[in-house]
Amino acid sequence: MDGEQAVPQAPRRARGALRAIAVDITPFKVSRDYRRIWWAELLSQVGSQITVVAVFIQVYQLTRSPAALGVVGLVQLVPLSIATIVGGPLIDRLDRRKILLATQAGLVAMSATLLIGSTLHRTPLWLVYLPVGLAAGFSGIGSPTRGSIVPNLIPIELLSSAVALNQIMWNAAMVAGPALGGIIVATSKTHGLTYAYAADVVSFAATIYVTLRLPAQIPKNNAEQPSTGARAIRDAFTFLKGKRVLQATFVVDLVAMIFGMPRALFPILAVKQFHRGPEIVGALFSSIAVGALIGASTAGWVTRIRRQGLAVLVAVSIWGGCIALFGAIHVLALAFILLAAAGAADVISAVFRGTILQSTVTDAFRGRLTAIHILVVTGGPRLGDLEAGLVASAFTPTISVVSGGFACIAGVLVIGVLMPQFTRYRVGGPAAQS
Repeated sequence: MDGEQAVPQAPRRARGALRAIAVDITPFKVSRDYRRIWWAELLSQVGSQITVVAVFIQVYQLTRSPAALGVVGLVQLVPLSIATIVGGPLIDRLDRRKILLATQAGLVAMSATLLIGSTLHRTPLWLVYLPVGLAAGFSGIGSPTRGSIVPNLIPIELLSSAVALNQIMWNAAMVAGPALGGIIVATSKTHGLTYAYAADVVSFAATIYVTLRLPAQIPKNNAEQPSTGARAIRDAFTFLKGKRVLQATFVVDLVAMIFGMPRALFPILAVKQFHRGPEIVGALFSSIAVGALIGASTAGWVTRIRRQGLAVLVAVSIWGGCIALFGAIHVLALAFILLAAAGAADVISAVFRGTILQSTVTDAFRGRLTAIHILVVTGGPRLGDLEAGLVASAFTPTISVVSGGFACIAGVLVIGVLMPQFTRYRVGGPAAQS
């Protein structure tokens, strides 16, 4: 009799174990607007990731220079920083729906400029750098605007689930987009870049349509925020003053992305380390996202982790170790596995950091603090592009990647020593405010 009962219990236990790790999709069920904006952003991000790969391939084809690849990050960082100063206060004062529409229009224009430039016999380098930089500026406003809208579309208790779902969306796009980008560029020596940029232009249609259908997104308590411009951003940094846990979420991501993000070198590594072509460039980008997608899709367990700060430090250490090993090997299959493991660790860190931020910042400051967060998340890899390119130019791409991974681990150890509040932080505790 006991044996007979054990048979049906096994599938139930398996289903229970699956539910324990599977991401919670309740936000999809309770909010139609959240569901729509999620799917639309997925399509848009696929197009944007196609362009990311196309830009690095195009710059490498034009220059054959690691430093020129690194400059891609630099030309994006300046507009991105300016956009944070200008856009953050606007997000907390104006209708976020209208801001999102305006930034999407700007991004379409920049992708169209890249498209036109790619049809020229030899594209001037400035005609790649300029639209790429301006697009980063528009994204620097659009991304925190979208991030500030999401908490108002779902109940607060579903915020961690929404953060995990957003990670799935972004990383699904970073799996499909770069892979498609590499394939599209590789299919035609003369028109591959043009086709890639055209796909990006088309991909914005869904986001624009869904945003038009959203209700007005006026910030709560916006009347209580009279400051504008640089003063408003200064107020946001004043809000951060003394909040060591929130500060640490920014610092640890900067360390991971500046030292441990080797993406600018992928076009060189594909040729010199793995002896392949543009399609492998896209595959290297996608490998990180494959791991991140798997990590986000099985992130149901993160809600049971109480020491979220320590979990971030462990995850970022794993990221750095995987990147260092990736730089030292020449077996393509193993390279894919290491990048995927790094991506999984990174997305777990991102879920914890995003949850800490969104759960401890009031709506009146959410736009500006989210803008600072987006600046860190998107600006860090740009600085990483520059760092990787310059170190590779001074030494070799291999030294650049391996040393960056070890520097990432060293940075985590320093943060753990200098910011013990972050290591001790427990979800729901008072440490985020100290």
